[in-house]
Amino acid sequence: MITSTVSSKGQVTIPKKIREFLKVETFDKIVFIPLEDGKVMITNKQIPVSELFGMLKHRKPQHPVSVEEMELKIHKRRAQRGKN
Repeated sequence: MITSTVSSKGQVTIPKKIREFLKVETFDKIVFIPLEDGKVMITNKQIPVSELFGMLKHRKPQHPVSVEEMELKIHKRRAQRGKN
């Protein structure tokens, strides 16, 4: 296992073995893709959305949800985050 530490600025140095594995060099872009259970995929290139399909398990709603219901839920979540 290779580890790195998050700095006070939220920065992480990518260890040399990982940079070599990803074939990334100075000023290259890397992509962080959130997965389930707090895991993140790191890659050296942009992955087409079609390749990401099915990576996350979907929870289908018990019933169809209207736009109004979605907006109400979003509003409630934003209000909750504002209190924290």
